Amino acid sequence: MRRAVAQFLRYLATERNASDLTIKAYREDLFGLIDWLEHEHQRLPGVDQLTPQDLRAFQAALQQADYARSTISRKLASMRSFYKFAQRQGMASSNPAKPLRNPRRQRKLPHVLSNEEMGRLLRTPPGGDPAGLRDRAILETMYSAGLRVSELVGLNDGDLDCEEQIVRVRGKGRKERISPLGSYAIRAISRYQQVRTLDASEAIKGPQAAVFVNRFGKRLTTRSIGRMLEKHLAAAGLDKRTSPHTLRHSFATHLLDRGADIRSVQELLGHKSLVTTQIYTHVSAANLRAVYEKAHPRAN
Repeated sequence: MRRAVAQFLRYLATERNASDLTIKAYREDLFGLIDWLEHEHQRLPGVDQLTPQDLRAFQAALQQADYARSTISRKLASMRSFYKFAQRQGMASSNPAKPLRNPRRQRKLPHVLSNEEMGRLLRTPPGGDPAGLRDRAILETMYSAGLRVSELVGLNDGDLDCEEQIVRVRGKGRKERISPLGSYAIRAISRYQQVRTLDASEAIKGPQAAVFVNRFGKRLTTRSIGRMLEKHLAAAGLDKRTSPHTLRHSFATHLLDRGADIRSVQELLGHKSLVTTQIYTHVSAANLRAVYEKAHPRAN
């Protein structure tokens, strides 16, 4: 079974062009199953020997270990995808993960910053040094275009069109979209680029140069963005629950609060399904309710 999983991971990398994060998630999910099977059976069953009962027992073990429902659903999806591949390759005659049902997901509203809090965060990085100019440009860009942190760190100079105020974004599954950038983000990027220093040892220059780099001139990582945000949250006195993804949540919620239609927000976020975007309508409705209860004389 290990060999079959290794083949599947190679298939994802070479034929499906899956991202490193996607492949990492599949690897963890499938080898987690293998480890559990070896512990339970004292041996590793063959790919075609696994039954729905085996996988139901694995699912139950995950639930008893207090795994989040979303994590369990992802692991089940990984198993279904692996067995579809195994069937196509003639390694399995059926898909034992197909009959399994995902646990019902809890609808957890995303954490968002208010307009005032967002403005406070964006004003926090100092404008007198290169690091401050970079950090402000990062925050303005993420909020202006609703970017995932992985999309932000992947931006190259050639993706930016400051004259047209747009940016080309590579999202999940390498899917590209064009996102508008506001004037605040454009100005912040332009100021940062005037002081940015690229690593002289890097072979890639010009359009392929990273937009956002560290003090050594190398492309930033997602973890670097997280650390940077933590620093500015503390300085601004904002909720520690705020993550880089909070800026994306805030982007979508603020658009809906100001009258944007949900399908436009779906396109701007790069969501494949409208269902994914609809969570923000619940956040927006909750904000409207709070305003109503505060302002209407007969609300309470």
